[in-house]
Amino acid sequence: MEDLELFKRIAHNIKIERAIKSMTQAQLAELIGVHEKYIGVIEAGKQNITLKTLNKIANSLNIDILRLIDKRK
Repeated sequence: MEDLELFKRIAHNIKIERAIKSMTQAQLAELIGVHEKYIGVIEAGKQNITLKTLNKIANSLNIDILRLIDKRK
């Protein structure tokens, strides 16, 4: 799998999970201690994030980290 494809998949999954929780980018950013613009960049699939950040996002969304990596239809 190409890096860009993985970034896009993670980006899409974060956006979906955040929407399911009715959470704004600003709210998620506050929970994980980053600027809201950083969440926007992540959700656009333009940022290679660390596992630490991915884990913080998963924890803030109360989901397993694998949900952010898994391929969805």
